[in-house]
Amino acid sequence: MNLSGKRIVVTGAASGIGLETARYLKAENAVVIGLDINEPGAHTDEYIRVDLADPDSISHAAAVIEGPVDGLCNVAGVPPTAGFELVMKVNVLGLQQLTYELIPKMSEGAAITNVASLAGAGWPGAVEQVKEFQARANFDNLTDLCGELAVDDSRSYFFAKEVLIIWTMQNRWTWREQGIRINCVSPGPVDTPILPDFLASLGERAEKDKVVSRPGRPEDIAPLIVFMCSSGSDWIRGANIPVDGGLFAHSTSQKYGLGAG
Repeated sequence: MNLSGKRIVVTGAASGIGLETARYLKAENAVVIGLDINEPGAHTDEYIRVDLADPDSISHAAAVIEGPVDGLCNVAGVPPTAGFELVMKVNVLGLQQLTYELIPKMSEGAAITNVASLAGAGWPGAVEQVKEFQARANFDNLTDLCGELAVDDSRSYFFAKEVLIIWTMQNRWTWREQGIRINCVSPGPVDTPILPDFLASLGERAEKDKVVSRPGRPEDIAPLIVFMCSSGSDWIRGANIPVDGGLFAHSTSQKYGLGAG
């Protein structure tokens, strides 16, 4: 995939999809800069500790990353059971801050790939709520704003992924003059350390997801993320790509009475 020597930043590189993404990138001879609150055990050339719930920690990490940055894989995230404040800080505000602070260090043709989720598939019905959040949200007012928007613990994970998908689409051409593209991938439930928390939070919805034969595995998701870092994905801009064993197609078919399955 022509990633030899490319410098790729991977958040959440210590476990799950992030670790597997780092492993695949190393197999493609990329230089992997791993960001995580925990130190990755392998598959990274450089480790920078970052707490994506802390703006100062994010700024420090972004400052010490040497350019050029040829790709940013925003994989790190916390599960729904972490509570709405941490979910919205790590999965949205921290991710966005890191991205914005790394843009000046990105090379021509660089790729940003965000890991969203099937949980964000309801974004069309949340557009106004998302717009209000985007217009006002910051680390200081997050608690009060989430209260106003009725984003509680049970809603926060879904809402965070809806925000991320919409933000990705909005920025499809934002950095076009610099040749920087942005996309996201949306896994279904994946067998990682946070899967039990994820399923517990989804409740009845998780039961519906059991129509697939098994949960996803990190190795089902990582190759797509790595492809999105490569020049082969250059014509893909602002896309949200499901990688979920057919769950998105199934739910959409059920919704519109398309049959089959």
